[in-house]
Amino acid sequence: MGTEGGGIHPVKASTAYKREHKADYGRERIRILYEDRDIIVIEKPSGMLSVPYPGSKARTALETIEKILRGRGAWTKSHRPFVVHRLDRDTSGVMVFALSEAAQRKLMADWHDGSTRKVYRAVAENPSGRQGGGQELPESGTIDQPLAENAYHVAYVPDDGDGRRARAVRAVTRYRIVARGPTHTLFELSLDTGKKNQIRAHLSFLGRPLAGDENYRARTDPFHRLALHARRLEFLHPMTGEKMSFEVPEDKSWLEYVEKGDARPESPVWKEERHHRRMEEGMPDSVPKPNRRVSARERAHGSYTELASRTQRPSRRHQVH
Repeated sequence: MGTEGGGIHPVKASTAYKREHKADYGRERIRILYEDRDIIVIEKPSGMLSVPYPGSKARTALETIEKILRGRGAWTKSHRPFVVHRLDRDTSGVMVFALSEAAQRKLMADWHDGSTRKVYRAVAENPSGRQGGGQELPESGTIDQPLAENAYHVAYVPDDGDGRRARAVRAVTRYRIVARGPTHTLFELSLDTGKKNQIRAHLSFLGRPLAGDENYRARTDPFHRLALHARRLEFLHPMTGEKMSFEVPEDKSWLEYVEKGDARPESPVWKEERHHRRMEEGMPDSVPKPNRRVSARERAHGSYTELASRTQRPSRRHQVH
């Protein structure tokens, strides 16, 4: 496994695949949905970072907006994009940026007091070996499970006996099932809390990782991207108080895929890579149980996604209601 950003971040197998096969890799374009003197609302594509992180030279939505403003001669120190929230790199959908510090302060204050509503759509795998979406899961409900981060900054629901429980934070996700299929389920989700990787970690905790999610050991990758889309964003305009609402539907192929099912899915690139790597290293083609101590040899050879998944043991506090 290589590195990204000067050796700081491992390059995931899914990222390496996209570099080779994704036609617009590194050149993804945003779509402006709305703009005035105070805010700009965009559709961010999958594959583009929201904001820079240390050591990365990848293009970001923030820098793209700055470039657009500079190209118009409209960029100034006081009139430029300010970050309000983030979407994961492989998550697509609606984002808002403030265009002044005053607008940023007001939007961020509203973000935490319930004035802002964020709605996502996601394609998740049904629990292994089950058909029909796992009928035990109600049509709608709330996932109220705390989240912690492992050493690789991947969020997970800690077990009751996890020594890191003290560092867990409350996370609440509300869901509605849009469609159940023989192998996958289409979810609509909203967040009461906006924690890192919240939807991905919560659905993985239920045994339903998102399709295309290498970090949470998905078994399928039908769209060659993370199947998570920020579909709708509602908020109050920071200066006028007007209710703003923007919606961009997910690709219609998501629903078609769920309804049809995928009885013989193509193996994800990260699963193939892991298999070949372990075979070359003479290691068993399996992952140690979550409660077993990881050896120094395994730490040296295992990918960070493998190590992350070992911490994700389902909690006995299965609060879904």
